[in-house]
Amino acid sequence: MNSQDQSVSGSPHPTSREEARPDQSSTHVTHVREDVAMAGWCANVHLPTGRTCTLPVRHPGSCNFVGPEDAKNAALH
Repeated sequence: MNSQDQSVSGSPHPTSREEARPDQSSTHVTHVREDVAMAGWCANVHLPTGRTCTLPVRHPGSCNFVGPEDAKNAALH
């Protein structure tokens, strides 16, 4: 067995969806613009473009990414 086949605890990774944790979204790594997040917005950053989401925190659906100036304005309000 290769080291890639085992988790940090040493046990094999789950082999089916039923064995996997039901909510793995919390382990998804995101990049957040802190100044925008502190103002109460989603603040996820789209890395390829550098644009920031200015929808409310935990909004439903997809992010609405805006440019740096619009994100800066959202951080101030």
